[in-house]
Amino acid sequence: MSTPRRAWTIWAVGISAYIVAVMHRTTFGVAGLDAADRFDVSASVLASFVVLQLVVYAGLQIPIGLLLDRVGGRRLVIAGALLMALGQGVLAVAGSVPVAATGRVLVGMGDALTFVSVLRIVSAWFPPGRVPVMTQLTGLVGQSGQVLSAVPFVLVLHSYGWSAAFGSAAATGVLVGVLAAAALRDTPSARAQPVQDRSMRHLGADLVTAWRHPGTRLGLWTHFTTQFSGTVFALMWGFPFLVSAEGVSEAAAGALLTLTVIAGVVAGPIIGVMVQRHPLRRSWLVLGIVVANAAAWTAVLLLPGRAPGWLLVLLVLSMALSGPGSMIGFDFARTFNPPNRLGTATGIVNVGGFLASLLTILAIGLVLDARTGGTSTYGLDDFRVAMCVQYVMWAIGLVGILRSRRLARRRLAESGVVVPPIRDVMAARRRRRREQP
Repeated sequence: MSTPRRAWTIWAVGISAYIVAVMHRTTFGVAGLDAADRFDVSASVLASFVVLQLVVYAGLQIPIGLLLDRVGGRRLVIAGALLMALGQGVLAVAGSVPVAATGRVLVGMGDALTFVSVLRIVSAWFPPGRVPVMTQLTGLVGQSGQVLSAVPFVLVLHSYGWSAAFGSAAATGVLVGVLAAAALRDTPSARAQPVQDRSMRHLGADLVTAWRHPGTRLGLWTHFTTQFSGTVFALMWGFPFLVSAEGVSEAAAGALLTLTVIAGVVAGPIIGVMVQRHPLRRSWLVLGIVVANAAAWTAVLLLPGRAPGWLLVLLVLSMALSGPGSMIGFDFARTFNPPNRLGTATGIVNVGGFLASLLTILAIGLVLDARTGGTSTYGLDDFRVAMCVQYVMWAIGLVGILRSRRLARRRLAESGVVVPPIRDVMAARRRRRREQP
């Protein structure tokens, strides 16, 4: 049995790998304006770089989930770090769109391997009651990788140029791969075997069974609906929106992106504790986060002229809830599936947010191109129209959440767990307060 100190050490190594993965994921977004000049491309072509990366990421999630159940997380974390390092190295020397696209594909492949693998390791090293909070901590501390891309990476980019910035990012990937190889372990027991000797037929059956459970689909739609707005902002369009549309300086835009990360780190453990204490009300927390995101964007987009600084701060604070909200989707996967299907179910859930993100990034780029004629000069009115794409994704996701929640609650009722309507719970609380002397 491992000591708590060893578990925290393993978590620290895993979270380091994820922090660097997030840095790799978001470097192209903060370098978007530089990339437009370097490759002389339009908004939709620029967006296609990130979309390609996300297509690779989302498309690999289910195969990686199946592989994770078979070989364990340590090997995948190492492979992911080295693939991302290679991708950033290719991007450092890229002088054409095809070469740069190859680099982003490699980054997407490595990124796809990392997060679900770290979550699998966390679930093995910590007690089940602590896993919801640790999942939140993993997701939110990992987002500090955005700070690495928004501050030191941008500083190197503007001080020493494109090749130096992406070359230094590649070096951090190699470093974290070596660290994971030296210190990361799949399970507390040295004799435990993460490898499962399962045929392709059994793996296919696990995939079908995990997908058919409405709790897994509830996790997928939760991830889909909560994650995409914050991801789109951090990964591609947030920096250009703040600088080109809202007239914010690049330093202030970087500070706002950093604030998103810091606020998310604060909110994540709180949401994790709420999920731990009220597991039957997780979906209401998800719905509240979606409403907060949509309300903040509505205020910014409807306001005549540029938004004041305090409103932009509220916007990024609302999007700071996107990451913690998406982590609830993985908690649905964990509680509705047995351990032998956890990697597969987690992979299914992780498809949701990144599928929504890539569709939204591409759609925003297409709208901007339609309004600007393919130039890289985006105005406030152009972004005001383009950002409305998000409402379509929120609507689709809410329908998926409500439908899968109804089916999941029906499945719970069949096993003897009845979730009373929220209005009945509130009425009972009011009655108890009136009856108190």
